[in-house]
Amino acid sequence: MLKNKKVILGVTASIAAYKSAFIVRELKKAGAEVKVIQTKASLDFVTSLTLTTLSENAVLTKMVKEETNDWNNHVDLGQWADLMLIAPATAKTMAKMVSGECDSLLLATYLSAKCPVYFAPAMDLDMYKHPSTKQNIEKLKSFGNKLIPAEFGELASGLIGEGRMAEPENIIGFIQKDLASDLPLTNKKVLITAGPTYEPIDSVRFIGNHSSGKMGYHLANQAAKLGAHVTLIIGPSNLKTEHNLITQIDVKTADEMFDSVKQYFQSADIGIFSAAVSDYKSTVVESEKMKKSNGIWSISLSKTKDILFEVGKIKKANQFLVGFALETQNEVENATAKLERKNLDMIVLNSLNDKGAGFGHDTNKITIIEKENKIEQFELKDKAEVAKDIFSKIIADI
Repeated sequence: MLKNKKVILGVTASIAAYKSAFIVRELKKAGAEVKVIQTKASLDFVTSLTLTTLSENAVLTKMVKEETNDWNNHVDLGQWADLMLIAPATAKTMAKMVSGECDSLLLATYLSAKCPVYFAPAMDLDMYKHPSTKQNIEKLKSFGNKLIPAEFGELASGLIGEGRMAEPENIIGFIQKDLASDLPLTNKKVLITAGPTYEPIDSVRFIGNHSSGKMGYHLANQAAKLGAHVTLIIGPSNLKTEHNLITQIDVKTADEMFDSVKQYFQSADIGIFSAAVSDYKSTVVESEKMKKSNGIWSISLSKTKDILFEVGKIKKANQFLVGFALETQNEVENATAKLERKNLDMIVLNSLNDKGAGFGHDTNKITIIEKENKIEQFELKDKAEVAKDIFSKIIADI
């Protein structure tokens, strides 16, 4: 959820400021770009050098840069950020956030921010329970800011109670869960097949095709970005997913892919079958490499399991099923027939007659066909953009 997000971390004067180093590290580990703004008083608790090193960006502390006499533009900072996190948030800082008192770069940036703002209070238990603090927290929440509640534990005073700033991993987890809750596919399970299958002839040779798996790979990434839990079943490919919401299952043959599909399809909300599954396999697979001879070598072939057809037979009413069709002639007619024959809700048509579409390209040109003969054509696009178009259609239909 935080990959490629632009995050401003505001650090204020609390003993818990030492945890800001761990927060930066966790944000970076999650793939975020981080800029840190410190209040002047927080420098007594954690050095700017530490946070500059970890964030890989110079820490900002003042409205004016002393070395150049230029200003740190709080308006630009507020517009740059995808989210802002103030951790630790002291009682003093929260009071200023409520009143709009703008006496630091951090508060000026907060007042300029157009993005979601999270705040993680840190203070002793009596301060945390004080009516003025509770009132300020409620006011900040009423402004649309998001509270990351303080935790129960040992405090700097030696007392034990509520007021301890949430641990860095809990702060990151809170933000990720909150971001996911706004996504259209949150809590949905998406099953995607991708790539070719390799059907062995002997210990060396196989029947295959030129599919790279790139389309399914981008579909999986897009589904995860939209909040879904994704199972990607992919044939032989060099592609490896990194998103924490994607489980990648590597298979080789059509039979292996079918076995994995049977295992995961029943619990899926959406199934997208973009794999180029071989239609035939060798009836006999030799255990050793077959030696070349001068005569004609013939191979007996048998049909592989039609995975999409089998899935269409068991599809439940609450499941949304998408297939792919790669055609070279009578494209729309053949794809529409496949949509009906295999009990699909949508089919994505590729034509090898379109330059830059189909196997081996980073681009694709598709036509989406839905039930009741609803057809929409798209221009040639990068496959990541094509994945966005496909999911826009799916989300509109489910």
